[in-house]
Amino acid sequence: MINALKLLSNAYPTSQFNTHRFSVAPMLDWTDRHCRYFHRTLSQHALLYTEMVTTGAILHGNRDRHLQFNSAEHPLALQLGGSNPADLAECAKIAADYAYDEINLNVGCPSDRVQNGRFGACLMAEPELVAECVAAMRQAAAMPVTVKSRIGIDDRDSYEELHNFIAAVAEAGCETFIIHARKAWLSGLSPKQNRDVPPLRYDVVFQLKQDFPALNIVINGGIESLDSAQALLAQVDGVMLGREVYHNPYLLAEVDRCLFKDGHPLKSRQETVLGLLPYIEDQLGQGVRLHCITRHMLGLFHGVDGARAWRRHLSENATRFGASSQVILDALEFTV
Repeated sequence: MINALKLLSNAYPTSQFNTHRFSVAPMLDWTDRHCRYFHRTLSQHALLYTEMVTTGAILHGNRDRHLQFNSAEHPLALQLGGSNPADLAECAKIAADYAYDEINLNVGCPSDRVQNGRFGACLMAEPELVAECVAAMRQAAAMPVTVKSRIGIDDRDSYEELHNFIAAVAEAGCETFIIHARKAWLSGLSPKQNRDVPPLRYDVVFQLKQDFPALNIVINGGIESLDSAQALLAQVDGVMLGREVYHNPYLLAEVDRCLFKDGHPLKSRQETVLGLLPYIEDQLGQGVRLHCITRHMLGLFHGVDGARAWRRHLSENATRFGASSQVILDALEFTV
């Protein structure tokens, strides 16, 4: 096993490791293409993820609606939900045609709907199946295949079981694991409760990195600042933030300087908004409603003067029929 994992470390270029140093978590109903474009204007280096897309939606639904994105969003990973190796392989081929940078398999979502589809966190009980899925996707498309999981499920939460899961999936060619450092209860807790109630166990993720030094281990869960992220990077290869970034997106403006040592000047919040206007005008011209974009921007002025008025003005006016970018300019006046 050790020799196999050492060989695995050469499977992908070193830049893959750098890309995962900081990423924004896939969040259902939140990290759509407008959200990701907005986030990219704040950080050029953060790895962005789509919302989870099921294999069925891609194979039988409106493919462009689920998969199209702006080239500015790179580096960008597609998160897939599914457990049929053949279907996942076909989706990996399609993702390659759309030029995604990575395929990520969801092995962490605990919702009933996901469980009924036999994917998400329940797959942690089937490491051989997950390994088969990873191998099928890697064979189908020449791009990294990664896995996002929990540290355990229900009463199957021993470190031995987690270790065996990681080992089996790594043997199939997965080099990067994003670990939400909580177990998931598949019954008894809602998805929201599963994000907060099970205790965080960063120590378990740290132990994985020690036991699998050739793997790229990314930690997720409860990280609320770049100072915390920096501290965690002393123990693991990358950090993933979700809700904190969504509710306080300007945090991303510091990521390149703090975590990637990029010396580009910091854009102000107001400059960020003005820089988005050409994109917003283009999208409005294509029939997109203003609210579909501005709903992701409500937290941009979090913690500074004018934040409440900014949120209120956008919330009350961006949903109106025919709302234009003037709504944003008017809201911006409350922040000056």
